[in-house]
Amino acid sequence: MHAERETARQPPEASGGRGTPGLPLTRAAEVLVTGASGFIGAALCRALSDAGYQVRRALRSLPASEADLHSRAFVVGDIGSHTNWAAALAGARYVVHLAARTHVMRETAADALAEYRRINVEGSRRLIEHAVAAGVQRFVFMSSIKVNGEATFGCPYTEADAPAPKDAYGISKWEAEQALAQAGDAGGIEIVILRPPLVYGPGVKGNFLRLLSMVARRLPLPFAALENRRSLIYVDNLAAAAIASLAAPYARWRTYLVSDGEDISTPGLVRALALALDARPRLFACPPSVLRTVATLAGKAEEFERLAGSLQVDTSRIANELGWRPHCTLAEGLAETARWYRCLFKR
Repeated sequence: MHAERETARQPPEASGGRGTPGLPLTRAAEVLVTGASGFIGAALCRALSDAGYQVRRALRSLPASEADLHSRAFVVGDIGSHTNWAAALAGARYVVHLAARTHVMRETAADALAEYRRINVEGSRRLIEHAVAAGVQRFVFMSSIKVNGEATFGCPYTEADAPAPKDAYGISKWEAEQALAQAGDAGGIEIVILRPPLVYGPGVKGNFLRLLSMVARRLPLPFAALENRRSLIYVDNLAAAAIASLAAPYARWRTYLVSDGEDISTPGLVRALALALDARPRLFACPPSVLRTVATLAGKAEEFERLAGSLQVDTSRIANELGWRPHCTLAEGLAETARWYRCLFKR
């Protein structure tokens, strides 16, 4: 069963419905955030607290230094089919489920799909079963644009596109969406699904951090001839989208693609990062076919395709239905990310 239902509704007013967009209908409503100590989770918990929600944080383990006085932490251990969520969910009205096995560049699991399913599918199924028992009203699931596919060719992805996940991570996210839809329908919990593209901001890791580091170190990069277009989303914009999905009555049983709304090429991103870092971009042109061959021989074909390929998303639905717009521009988001990087690495 798909999580999305086409129900008749009046378009939201400019405010996004009753009250102010992104603010809770009940200021004291409690929200459980899974994966709360992660890159996205930390930003979301701050934003929820600022918006007036009472935040409950579900963590795999408690950090040695627990300094957050604005939310309660619940250690749930490993996520899977046997996780006990009862204490973390007691009294929560909403859940934002971020915890997941994310995309792994250097896979070591003997059966990668089985490992993704154990955490992302069975772990999500277990969580919503407990959420039903706890009387949770709405469940926002952080999925991935990889459910739609790996690349676009002139036409951005939309929510109407048939899911076409290609790798184990994307497949597990799509299966989790379906499992949540089925359980939510049976248990009376409203499901909202968000599918973001690459998320960046202070605390980012992976390929984005590697690119940021290469630009900061003024390394020559052979990307000047690439003419791709990619959608990104700043972590605080994603947090705002999640909050809008909690508050808006129009969001129930909907899937939303989200991004900053400013698609950019890889060489354009290098130049924008260089500007944010106050560094001179060192781009030179190398034929994409040559780069692809070298990357393939080096065992980095997948990483290269994410640099060279296009992946664009259409955010019209969430804008039209919830009145959500990214409050932080791409330039502002990159500037904040660069500021964090310089502070962290003393550059």
